[in-house]
Amino acid sequence: MIISKLSNLTAIEPSKGDLELRKVAEAFEAVMLRQMMASMRKAKLSEDILGSSASDSFREMADARVADSMSAMRQFGIADLIEKQLKGKR
Repeated sequence: MIISKLSNLTAIEPSKGDLELRKVAEAFEAVMLRQMMASMRKAKLSEDILGSSASDSFREMADARVADSMSAMRQFGIADLIEKQLKGKR
């Protein structure tokens, strides 16, 4: 009985605008996370043994990738707050 009622439910698909808003909110969160990680990297607690411009560039690329992954997981809530605020203005 309950299963038959649940099978009649259809999935509500988000509109194209909602998907674009989510994508932009995640991108903004990724930028904020990159900035936070860059600030954390500047606060060096010791000398870098392998310090070079190549390793600095690699760390920046790795941090950008990590920030993108973190924002896609939506664990910080920044993207959710931005999305919620901008949805209210439409």
